[in-house]
Order: sequence, then C-alpha cells, then structure tokens
Amino acid sequence: MDVAAWIALFSPAVGVAAITLLGHRITGAQAGILASGSVLVSFVASVVAFVTLAGRAEEDRSEVSTLWTWLSAGDLEVGLEVLVDPLSVFMMLVVSGVGFLILTYATGYMRGDAEERRYHAYKALFVFSMLLLVEGGNLLLLLAGWGMVGLSSYLLINFWHERPAAVAAGKKAFVMNAIGDATFVLALFVIVAQTGVLGFAPVFERAPEALGESTTLSVLVALGLLGGAVAKSAQIPLHTWLPDAMEGPTPVSALIHAATMVTAGVYLIARTAPLFELAPAIHDLAAILGGVTIVFAGLIALVQTDIKRVIAYSTMSQIGYMFLAAGLGAYGAGMFHLMTHAFFKALLFLAAGVVIHALAGEQDIRRMGGLGRELPWTTRFFVIGALALAAIPPFAGFFSKDAILASAANAGALGWILWTLGAIGAFLTALYTFRLVFVVFGPPITDFARDHLHRERFEGPLAMIWPVTVLALLSVVGGFLQVPGLWHLVDDWLHPVVESIEEAHGWVAWFSALVALGLALAGIALAWLLWGKRSDVPDRVRAGAPWLAAAPERKFWFDEAYDGLFAWPVRMVASGLGRFVERPLFLEPLGDLGTGMRGLSGRLGAVQTGGVRTYVLMLALGLAVLTVVFLAVS
Repeated sequence: MDVAAWIALFSPAVGVAAITLLGHRITGAQAGILASGSVLVSFVASVVAFVTLAGRAEEDRSEVSTLWTWLSAGDLEVGLEVLVDPLSVFMMLVVSGVGFLILTYATGYMRGDAEERRYHAYKALFVFSMLLLVEGGNLLLLLAGWGMVGLSSYLLINFWHERPAAVAAGKKAFVMNAIGDATFVLALFVIVAQTGVLGFAPVFERAPEALGESTTLSVLVALGLLGGAVAKSAQIPLHTWLPDAMEGPTPVSALIHAATMVTAGVYLIARTAPLFELAPAIHDLAAILGGVTIVFAGLIALVQTDIKRVIAYSTMSQIGYMFLAAGLGAYGAGMFHLMTHAFFKALLFLAAGVVIHALAGEQDIRRMGGLGRELPWTTRFFVIGALALAAIPPFAGFFSKDAILASAANAGALGWILWTLGAIGAFLTALYTFRLVFVVFGPPITDFARDHLHRERFEGPLAMIWPVTVLALLSVVGGFLQVPGLWHLVDDWLHPVVESIEEAHGWVAWFSALVALGLALAGIALAWLLWGKRSDVPDRVRAGAPWLAAAPERKFWFDEAYDGLFAWPVRMVASGLGRFVERPLFLEPLGDLGTGMRGLSGRLGAVQTGGVRTYVLMLALGLAVLTVVFLAVS
C-alpha cells in the first residue's frame, strides 16, 4: 500500500522531469501523452491503495510511510513521509482520476499551441503538487504542497503571458493566496511552539492539553488554518482572484475548480478537524463564511456574460456548501459534495471548452445562441452537468447537496440559518445555470455564432470528447454512493478519520429535500420564462432599476474596496517617497555626479590626440615634474 502511495505521488513528477529533459526532442502531443499517462499511473496506484486499505479492519486503515528524516532540529523531527488513510486515499482518487480526464482533454484542446510542451509540464506539476498536499504525512509537507499548488496555479493562469490580463490575473491569484499562506504558516509556528511536533497524529494527541479548548492559542491556530483555507478555496473575503483566473486555458480552469486548488481548503478543514473542534467559534465561522459565499457568488453569477466566469462563480458557491458542511461537522457530506462537484464541474468547464473551441475562442454568451442544434452532443453533456449542478434528481449533485442541507437541518439554530442560505443558493444555482443553458444553446442562433462556428467530426477532437463523455456518466451515477436516509458509503469510509454529525431524519429530512428541490425547479422555470422564451423583462428591469444589477455586476465592490484600502495607499506612499526622498537625496545628486564625471571624461578624452609626439612630450613633462618634486623633498 505504501509503495502504491509513493508511486501515485511521484509519477506526475517523473512526467514533468521527462518533458523538461526531452525538450524539443518530443512534440507537444507526445508531451501531452507523457503528462496524462503519468497521472493515469497515479490513478491506478491510488486504486491499488484504496483496495488494499478497504481490505483492512477499520481501526487499521492508517499507515505512515517515511523515506527519510529530512529535517531535524532539537526534539523536532520531520520526515519525508506520506499518510495513507481513508481521507487521503479519497482525495487521491478524485485528484488523479478527474485530473487524468482533464489532462487527456487538454491534449486535444491545446493542440498546435506554440508552448504546448510547457503547458503539459505545468499541468502535471499541478497534479503532483495537489497529491503532495493530500498525501503529505505531516503539516510541513502539507504546507509544501500548499505552496506548490499556488505556484502551479500562477504558472497556468498566466500561461498566455503575452496577454496583460492573464499576467495580472496570475499575480492577483498569487498575492491573494500568499495572504492565506501567511496565516497558515503562523498557525504552524504556534503548533510547533506548543506541541513540539508536526505529525498529524502527535499534534492531534497533544493539542487538547497544549492549546486548550476555546483558548487564545486554539483560536489563533484555527483562525490561521481557516485563513489559508478561505484563500485557497476562494471564499469571502479572499475570493476575488478566482474569476480572474479564467484568463488561463479552459482545461486549467477545469483543473483548478474540479480536482485541485479550490478543494484544498475543504480538505484542510477535514484533515485538521480536531484543531478546529478546539475552537468552536472558528469552526462555526467557517460554516458562516460558506453560507454567505453561497448566496453572494450566486447573485454575481446571475449577471455574468462570460461563460467561464458564470461557471467560476458557481464553483465559489458550491465550495461554500462544502465549507458549510465542514464547519458544522458534516465532514462526510462535505467531502461527498467535493467528489460529485469534481465530476459535474469538470464536465461543465470541458463542455464549455468545446463551445469556445468551436467559436474560435469566443467566451461572451451574448454572442452565442442556437448552439443546441449545431453542437447536439455538447449540448446534452452541458445539460447533464447543469442538472447535476442544480441538484435535480437523479443527478449526482442532488444527493450530495441534499446530504449537506439535511445535516444543517440537524445542527440547531445556526444550522437552520445556514440551511436557509443553502436553500436560497439552490434557487440561485438553478436560475443562473439554466440562464446559461438557454442563452448559449437555445434558439435563435446569433449572427456571430453562425459566421464563426466551425464544426469537426464528433464536435471536436476525440481526445476532448471521450473525457467529457466519462464525466457525464459520472455526473449521472456518482451520487448513488451516498443516499441520505438509505446508505452512507462516504461517511462510513471516512469514519476512521473524521466523525460526521448525523443528518436530519423523518419529516425534517423530507421537508429539507422537497423544499430545496422545489426551489431548484422554480429557478429552472424562471430561467425558462426569462431567457428560454427570450423575454425582455431582464432588460426592462435593468433599465427601470439599474441599482439592482449594479452591485452584482460590480461584484459588490470588493475589488474597489481592496484597491482603496491597500493598493491606493501603497501607491501614494511610493509616489511620495519617490518625489520627496528618492529624487532629492539620491537621483538628483547622483545625476549631478554623473554629469560632472561625463564632463571630466570629455576633457580627459580631448587629451587623447593619438599623436606619438604629444604622448612623448607629456611623458617628458611628467618626468620633469616628478624630478622637481623629488629634489624638493630631498
């Protein structure tokens, strides 16, 4: 089992090294095969680890494998080690399985790009980084994977670095995540100072005594970990980087949203649950931030006109459900939704990629329309993803979202408040998702789409179509792994690592499920009335009450607020220092010095005539002066 875990971890790293060392001796397509093949090896190894672990008794389903001790300072020893337990194996399967499908899709999507080899190397590096994050056997290795995930996202978001918008988006993602990384590191400092260890089991064993419950230390640790999770998973208030990350190629968006980066925060809360449970207020705060993000992101998605940004904001909202679940202690429901979300969110992004590919790179939904007839298979796949996202049975999203809401309904007063936010989110999700479906695929076709649409056999390269087909199948059947009130395979699997709160039963469970489903169907019906029938009501509402759309269109002014609070003061201070300190004290004096030296060099240069007689005369004069000085001294 430990061998399989090490193979799963290092296989993508080997792929990166092979692509880098082979360089131009391989084609872009061959680099893509190396990258996706290495991730396929990781998936197979993850399956082996899962089967081996499943064959053991529940109490024996945890094993730490250490290659060597690579850091030793006093009593603190940290090894290069992996932890194989139900939670890490669960994440390994999601990351490598969905990652393989996305990387395979990318071999068709990026075909012919001038930097295709570099792109595939970055993608494999991203998967390796995420696997290091979820397999790391201690908090320091988790932090290493955490940082590498941030680096990988930076490299891929601004992959097309000739575009200023892509470069700005990459920097924004890097800086925003660095804030969360800093709080994470500070939390680790406190943990090391108080417990003297970084391994998961020793930390969790010593934490109750070393940190205490609801003490300043336990709150600081949980708050630091939550800051890292919020930034990485793009939850309020550290969320503004995620929509701009759509500047990267579409498979990058799918990988970030479905299999890697934004799920890391949910994993961190589940992995460090014993530390969060020592600070109940911060644990609740995680749930509250998730609930607020559900509604906040849904409102913004409702007015977006970029097909990828609509899906991006839906990711923020769906991760909000996962935070809500994890914050309430429903870890199994949250991780279950993480898995189903990986299926249907990857499906939506990759199907959108087929649309963008067919329209020569166009992403504005106002230029689309009528594509249902032109791209029938892509339309079917997208609708399957939309139904799963909107949580319509029997698609996967219904069962996982229902589990979260049922858990919230059984979590007291706070749970019911968050349940209400989740129910509102269910309505908004269906509304903006089917707005996208009706605008993009419903008739009539726009002039732009008619003029720019290019058709290929199977509506795209086979490398793009078959991964979408597999994801569509998973989005249909994946939810049956856990059916509230009947069986809880995910909860049972994760039980040795994290114990989830119970879901509501009886009439409360039925009430929760039926209300959420009714709101989702109402959202679809309203979307049909407003956009399916091409009503002018949205335009009239916008014209009559522009303030209604202003806030979500401006993303509730978070970017402007950050600019005013942080960026503008820094620019003003820098400008003042440049004007009143740097220029008078350094630039101007140095400029005068430079001018004087240039004048002196010009005069000295004039002496250099090139005539031998002049040089001999100057040499004689110099000797005469030295002779006089010597005689005067003596």
